[in-house]
Amino acid sequence: IFSKASSSVEDVGESSSETEEDEQPVRRQEGGTDLSPEYWGIQKLAKYVKGGDPTATLIALCSMRDLNLSQEACQLAIKDTGCLEVLINLLDTEEIKCQTGSLKILKEISQNVLIRHAIADLGGLEIMVKILDSPDSDLKCLAAETIANVARFKRARKTVRQHGGIKRLVELLESISAGSSCQGKDTETARCGALALWSCSKSTKNKKAIRKAGGIPLLARWLKCSHTNILIPIVGTLQECASEPSYRLAIRTEGMIEDLVKNLSSKHEELQMHCASAIFKCAEDEETRDLVRKHEGLQPLSVLLDNSENKQLLAAVTGAIWKCAISRENVLKFQEYKTVEALVTLLTDQPEEVLINVIGALGECCQEQENRGTIRRCGGIAPMVKLLSATNRALLVNVNKAVGGCAMEPENMAVIDSLDGVRLLWSLLKNPNPDVQASAAWALCPCVENAKNSGEMVRSFVGGLELIVNLLKSKDKEVLTSVCAAIANIAKDQENLAVMTDHGVVPLLSKLANTNNNKLRRHLAEAIAHCCMWGSNRVAFGEAKAVAPLARYLKAKDPLVHRATALALYQLSEDPNNCVIMHENGVVKLLLAMVGSTDDALQEAAAGCIANIRRLALATEKAKYG
Repeated sequence: IFSKASSSVEDVGESSSETEEDEQPVRRQEGGTDLSPEYWGIQKLAKYVKGGDPTATLIALCSMRDLNLSQEACQLAIKDTGCLEVLINLLDTEEIKCQTGSLKILKEISQNVLIRHAIADLGGLEIMVKILDSPDSDLKCLAAETIANVARFKRARKTVRQHGGIKRLVELLESISAGSSCQGKDTETARCGALALWSCSKSTKNKKAIRKAGGIPLLARWLKCSHTNILIPIVGTLQECASEPSYRLAIRTEGMIEDLVKNLSSKHEELQMHCASAIFKCAEDEETRDLVRKHEGLQPLSVLLDNSENKQLLAAVTGAIWKCAISRENVLKFQEYKTVEALVTLLTDQPEEVLINVIGALGECCQEQENRGTIRRCGGIAPMVKLLSATNRALLVNVNKAVGGCAMEPENMAVIDSLDGVRLLWSLLKNPNPDVQASAAWALCPCVENAKNSGEMVRSFVGGLELIVNLLKSKDKEVLTSVCAAIANIAKDQENLAVMTDHGVVPLLSKLANTNNNKLRRHLAEAIAHCCMWGSNRVAFGEAKAVAPLARYLKAKDPLVHRATALALYQLSEDPNNCVIMHENGVVKLLLAMVGSTDDALQEAAAGCIANIRRLALATEKAKYG
């Protein structure tokens, strides 16, 4: 039924499919092949189509429609014989029958990429957009369906918009009235309009134009319909537009999540896929994730994991599960539905777009302790570690997070280590992509924390410590933050701290001290606190001017920054010169307020630091006055 169904979703993971390469028409080689009888048939009809007599033209159009227009030979014959220009010219006449006959042929042959481009080159789209104003609903439907086929490439989509086509296509959806039964002519008109909007909505500017033309409430109203043939292009358009925040907000606030969830249980896989894809994009937002749970959408998503043959559906469903799993309440529901077990079975023999989502979902689920055990018992750690050798950036970022999540469990860590997982993570620090570097460094933190003989394990990676210290020269905030967190863990081992000190960890950490980023401040302060424990590092931090900026961290609003900073200042205050700098920077007053904290670590560190400063002050006074 749907001319564009087959190419409707090229990449459900992309936020907007405008990023795909635009289709390029490639003329096939005729070579010396014999032309089919249909080709000659069209050539004979061509002269009558061009003849000029309306009756003869009409008969020729009817005869042409009797041929198999889905055959490439027929499609190209119409182009080669000059009939295409005539068909487009016929659209510009007042003869409704000729216009209808021409559009019926154009609708069929515009499945061909060469013909699509030729129609656009010949100005066909502009005329079809005009026809959308016709009082004849059949004619409007044919024009909209043909636009749906032609507007599969960027220039055509732009032409439709520039000639006022978006507004007119949205008007085709206006035939629905409240409480409509979605029956008859109105539904057919809306279906054709929605098909065209779906094609056009691959462009960001067209998404905005649909919204400005009042398309969102109309799409929401048609979404209540129960007929699959109208729902597919409506949901197709919505999932395409859901890459825009304004649409995600509207989908949430206009009650569309409930309808999307309801249609996850449809018998039509294409409709299920578009609903899941829309949820995938919308569930970036927390309120939407809550609504999916409230409308009981998590179970049907889990059930759809069983349908692993349809890869496009599977990619959309696993994507929706991944984004929904960002909320803890949803993860607890997924535990009930045994979703984690089902996801583990999808870690092998799947296309990359499915794997990215599966591993993304497992990365979120393994933030819960129970699921970390489940993944291990289901044999999920080995295929996960194997994926650390992948090359796709998005996949690596998700695998790193999942492996790091699993490593929070000492039993899992033993398995990861035995599979050489830590070495693979460490080698990803060399990846040129900062997202991959940062996610690998974050994953190394629980690995170093939970591995047996972790100090020795880290030393076994030749050049590993130099590599991680040099990442402190990165320009990327997340890389710097994750590397500071990893260094704080690694520095707990004295030998490794000594090696990092030789590689210049102290001046590199000190250089970062002037940051205003609270997340970086927290992990930097932790790294400085742990790096104080070797040789004269405390003195070196003072000389590298790290103390005064750290003192300012105490004014931050984040209690986690306070805690890490107090620990660092406590360590640094063992050196008298640092105490003087702290005192000059008003540390005592700020720390006094923290001595009353309910956080024991913060309380102790603050008190210890004040004691050191006080002790130095007394010693100075004693020296002065005897």
